[in-house]
Amino acid sequence: MVVQTTNESLADGVISAMNSRQLERIRDLVTDDFVDHGSPVPLPPGPDGYIAILTFVTTVLQVRYEVHDVVSAGDTIAIRATAHGVNAVSPPGVDVTGRPFAMKTAHFFRTRDGRLCEHWGVRDELDVLYQVGALTPPAIPMQAPG
Repeated sequence: MVVQTTNESLADGVISAMNSRQLERIRDLVTDDFVDHGSPVPLPPGPDGYIAILTFVTTVLQVRYEVHDVVSAGDTIAIRATAHGVNAVSPPGVDVTGRPFAMKTAHFFRTRDGRLCEHWGVRDELDVLYQVGALTPPAIPMQAPG
């Protein structure tokens, strides 16, 4: 039997499970057909797929989330957070530096029957590559051309 929870409790449950590295708790928070649209790799639906990507994020990238805002309306939850982690993986052709980063993120969840059923994520990955020294930001002109 699923216990009805508030949207804020569901959001807190996911972040807490990640930060405490207790990812098996995710099984109680998501539906059997949960879809993570924010994953950079294809995942099977349901808790197994979501736990797989979160395992990578928390163990390889060592991500911990600092939550700034949680807003919910109807069946939608929005979270603005900073992901603090370590540059352990980079795109092809970009060197891994091992340096820490603070990545601005936004997460959107949809709920159904007291559980999370979908996730979308927006991450400022370009800023991370600048922070860890893998890329150099472009110079910004200090005066208007002309």
